[in-house]
Amino acid sequence: MKDDIGHTHFDFAQLNERERYKLLIGTVVPRPIALVTTVSKAGQANAGPFSFFNVLTHDPALVAIGVENHADRSFKDTARNIHETGDFTVHIIDTGLVNQMEICAIKFGPEVDELHEAGLATVPGEMVQSPRILAAPAALECRLHTTLEVGPAREIIIGEVLGVFIRRDAVNTDNLHVDQVLMDAVGRLGGFRYTRTQDQFEVRTPTVEEFRKGQEITRD
Repeated sequence: MKDDIGHTHFDFAQLNERERYKLLIGTVVPRPIALVTTVSKAGQANAGPFSFFNVLTHDPALVAIGVENHADRSFKDTARNIHETGDFTVHIIDTGLVNQMEICAIKFGPEVDELHEAGLATVPGEMVQSPRILAAPAALECRLHTTLEVGPAREIIIGEVLGVFIRRDAVNTDNLHVDQVLMDAVGRLGGFRYTRTQDQFEVRTPTVEEFRKGQEITRD
């Protein structure tokens, strides 16, 4: 660790796993939250939240979640089910779902249905086997695309989005505009903290011509 003018530098090679984790979750904020549902080969439903998550590209439509497995490299429920069945569903979390999401984060055994424990009503998937949570403002049904093992107990799971359900009042089917205020998505911060997405502002990237014209006006 060293200081320069106004900033402190941390060399990740000199930090342990927990120290790197604390710095990352405190600086990469807010992070979207994926409440992921899967189903095992035996038909047991599972749900777990992940905030190491984002969309990667739209063509093909890919999302990625960072998953931590057991230290002996054996899979936890979400990863095992995705590897076995090849699909999963990502749900976007709103304010009303935060407490139920936290129940799904409890480290229950593989025989426990977190959806039942959290009192979350579901319906069968449309294009995948994984159940869909009805209360979620949006649900992305995904097929396993690629997995990347990035450490002894960590992997990145990339899914291809086959289709998305969006709450009817939050999407305009004519122009495909999604009302993000009505979505009321929640983001993850560091520690035990979350943030709402209700405080919004808009900035439009100018064209080259607009930017140059703005520079000329400033100089004048």
